[in-house]
Amino acid sequence: MSDHKPLSPLPSLIFASRWLQLPLYLGLIVAQCVYVFLFGKELWHLIHDADALGEQQIMLIVLGLIDVVMISNLLVMVIVGGYETFVSRLGLQGHPDQPEWLSHVNASVLKVKLAMAIIGISSIHLLKTFIEAGQLGLPLCGPELAAGVACTKFTSTGVMWQTLIHCVFILSAIGIAWTDKLMSNGHARPNGH
Repeated sequence: MSDHKPLSPLPSLIFASRWLQLPLYLGLIVAQCVYVFLFGKELWHLIHDADALGEQQIMLIVLGLIDVVMISNLLVMVIVGGYETFVSRLGLQGHPDQPEWLSHVNASVLKVKLAMAIIGISSIHLLKTFIEAGQLGLPLCGPELAAGVACTKFTSTGVMWQTLIHCVFILSAIGIAWTDKLMSNGHARPNGH
């Protein structure tokens, strides 16, 4: 028998409003399905055209596959961790497939994990850019170029901005982790100093 007294109507409504996030998490599951389709399409392209692709093209496709997997992992963290943290318990304690990280997830841990996942995704994009950076100086790819003309999707300014944005992601993640550490040390101190 529960010893909790029932909530009055206003707190009950406010607490129940967390269920408004349910359609958002269900929408992310649909997005996850789209990424599974995209992964299958890219994998088929890699297998089907493997004999006609060069080493650099294969490497770029594989990095694209890794990118899809990392974004998919990010989606799982947000869906499972966010639902567990902000909406309702999933009741996975003791389940053999319970993700290890879920046992100690809270909003703070989720922020750090998400920041690290975003850095990983950004790293993959930056690596793809650096692989293709050898084409810098060629004309930009566009519909006005004749078929078969060598072109690039990147400018040196674009590469510089992508690198700077990646560095900002890293600094942001360090800031989030540092703030989290300060907050957790503050909670660990006894009240009497």
